[in-house]
Amino acid sequence: MAKAIMLQGTASNAGKSLLSAGLCRIFKQDGYKVAPFKSQNMALNSAITPDGLEMGRAQVVQAEAAGVAPDARMNPILLKPTSNVGSQVIVNGVPRGTMPAGEYFHYRKTLIPEVMAAYESLSAEYDIIVIEGAGSPAEINLKQDDIVNMGMAKRAKAPVLLCGDIDRGGVFASLYGTVKLLEPDEQELIRGLIINKFRGDVEILRPGLGQLEQLTGKPVLGVVPMLDVDVDDEDSLSSRLSKSGKVGLVDIAVIRLPRLSNFTDFNPLERMDEVTLRYVGSVKELGNPDLILLPGTKNTMDDLRWLRQSGLEGAILKHAARGGAVVGICGGYQMLGQTVSDPDGVESGGTLRGLGLLPAETVFQGEKTRTRVSGTFKAPEGIFAAMSGVPFEGYEIHMGRTASTAQPLVGFTDQTGEAHTDGLTAGNVWGCYVHGIFDKAECAAALVNCLLRAKGLDRQAASVDWQAYAQLQYDKLAEGLRASLDMEQIYRILNGEI
Repeated sequence: MAKAIMLQGTASNAGKSLLSAGLCRIFKQDGYKVAPFKSQNMALNSAITPDGLEMGRAQVVQAEAAGVAPDARMNPILLKPTSNVGSQVIVNGVPRGTMPAGEYFHYRKTLIPEVMAAYESLSAEYDIIVIEGAGSPAEINLKQDDIVNMGMAKRAKAPVLLCGDIDRGGVFASLYGTVKLLEPDEQELIRGLIINKFRGDVEILRPGLGQLEQLTGKPVLGVVPMLDVDVDDEDSLSSRLSKSGKVGLVDIAVIRLPRLSNFTDFNPLERMDEVTLRYVGSVKELGNPDLILLPGTKNTMDDLRWLRQSGLEGAILKHAARGGAVVGICGGYQMLGQTVSDPDGVESGGTLRGLGLLPAETVFQGEKTRTRVSGTFKAPEGIFAAMSGVPFEGYEIHMGRTASTAQPLVGFTDQTGEAHTDGLTAGNVWGCYVHGIFDKAECAAALVNCLLRAKGLDRQAASVDWQAYAQLQYDKLAEGLRASLDMEQIYRILNGEI
């Protein structure tokens, strides 16, 4: 059976996901077969495994860092919020339904056997399991029947490293308070503390580190600086949704929908030198971009209403009427059609008028499409005509079915080997269901080259191998952690010597 070590945090966004990915990479570099594990994840960023199951994007990133294929067992429970009080519950990669928070709070206890079956089967196949917690273990109102923090640590017999985010302030209080709010047996499981996201001279922290060790009785295993690594983010807490970014030759605006999901679709575009990529939530922020991207969403109908109420629908329609480029992915593609209908109440029920930029009608159904795909663009129009024949890869995760008599945008083969078509194009507007469509270097470069050409700019965007780029980032992350963490001590903790 595998040895286990667990990363917990004093709060959400303390850096657990990134630290877990870094440890996965370090253990891989040191010759171990490593798997990540998070029993319960709440996030709108998800992905499809090679066998067609859905899991959290963070565990996909951690699997990539570990050099292994993503596996739904690494994230047996995924909660995808559909409203402020409810989520779609996905167990072992398959949806179980949508539940309000109170109902799920009682239901989760019944999932413990499935969580442990997933963990134990991974443990039988790997040398080390790096377990990630969720939120904070000191949420005293949620500790009953916990399956993701100390409850999981106890079941896996995993020592815990507790990390705190110094960048947001109050790290000494948050680490001390978290430890002291735990039961004595839970405190015993914590074998070390990590201070994360530090900027400045670590020597200034030394007196505080010593006091913290005395107060908690736990060693500080390192102070991790604010690392300059480009790794896909966990969820909408990502700083990339609010930062202004660099100034490029083409300006791309992504509409920041309230239920925005899979925004990692656009990370390859953001990384290109030629591109300014912005996330906007108002007409004032929109300005006059070269391309408007409508992203995926966990609730198409509610976000379509928000788009209408915020005035952004009108601004997008004016942009398109002037010949501006618009692209929609998944939920954004559905919004671009004529109507969106939900006869069975999969989302919020009823029928809504779409933006009317594509000749399509979408109907929500209970069965979820989950598949990886690869194919080519067939016959895009307008400024995107040069994308014809360009290859792409990606995955589909959606409940709706979109119908049209117009010629489809793309043709592809799914992971079963069946041939399909998807998407539509009309003028300078196109949309499809394929997440990750820009991950393939040729596709991202082709899109940007079309925008450059439309502006009369004589420049070609470079085709970057994003998989190779990601591997370099994981190595850079591991290097940063080795330099700032006491890995000798962490190995002793892993081996049960402390």
